[in-house]
Amino acid sequence: MPWLVPRAISPEGDAFLTRFLGSLAERLDDPLLDRSDVVRETLAEALYASPYSELTERAPLAAFALDPRHVLFEAERYVVTDPVRFARVKPLLWLWKSLDLTPLGQSVESGLRLRRLLAERIFARVGRNLNIFQDVEVSVGYNLEVGDDVTIHRGVFIDDIGGVKLHDGVNLSDYVNVYSHTHSVLESPDVTLKETVIGRGVRVAYHATVLAGTVLSDDSMMGAMALVTRDFEPHVIGLGVPAKARVWKERAGDPRFAQLTVDARDYPRAAEVRANPDFAESIPAGNGVADVGTDLVKDQ
Repeated sequence: MPWLVPRAISPEGDAFLTRFLGSLAERLDDPLLDRSDVVRETLAEALYASPYSELTERAPLAAFALDPRHVLFEAERYVVTDPVRFARVKPLLWLWKSLDLTPLGQSVESGLRLRRLLAERIFARVGRNLNIFQDVEVSVGYNLEVGDDVTIHRGVFIDDIGGVKLHDGVNLSDYVNVYSHTHSVLESPDVTLKETVIGRGVRVAYHATVLAGTVLSDDSMMGAMALVTRDFEPHVIGLGVPAKARVWKERAGDPRFAQLTVDARDYPRAAEVRANPDFAESIPAGNGVADVGTDLVKDQ
């Protein structure tokens, strides 16, 4: 018996939700409409049951807070954020964040369908059957690639400024953090972007943290509260702070893993990028830490 049993809302509710999401998708995709206008109108209706123009007269402060043009995201302060690409996704990120706090976002059925609709227009790639629960945040969104049957649970943060790939079947448990940039220990503004890759069928358990540049091979698993500072081979379970290989899954002869999509031992790495031009030549790319020191930190 599967762990998750299919459930449906009422036929009337499903029909209404389908109409609403279909209309929202059409408006967001209409090149003649400004996405910020679509978002503020949608939020005014969802939060205040009022057209935005009426809300500006009746409650100007509330109206001000709904318009993405009046919002500043942290990523907009990053020197490396692409202003053109972020401008396209910013209204959608604001709609996502705002509706997450409403009954529409908190209900499993409407929340999953709404976030899937937005993710398809924010992320670099979205596969089939993506499930994202409430309170999930991404830094820019446009550098995140997601495969088929991926599940991202509540409270997850994905820092995709340097690129993050989640392959088919990845499961990120509650409050997982995934990073793709690092700060030099000598100069905090010296930032290096490192693509982070999580392979097919990987599960990252509750409150684990995956640091930038890590490659987790297919079918590996990171335990609860783990701090992932290094790559992991296929079928390995990593535990601890920092995470180390503790258990190996028995997969001999399993046809699902006859071929691997991601194997950290030979996976082609994207080039690291020094993100702040002020530090392009001034400090070594190793963040100013001697190799022996790095090894000691990893092996503790």
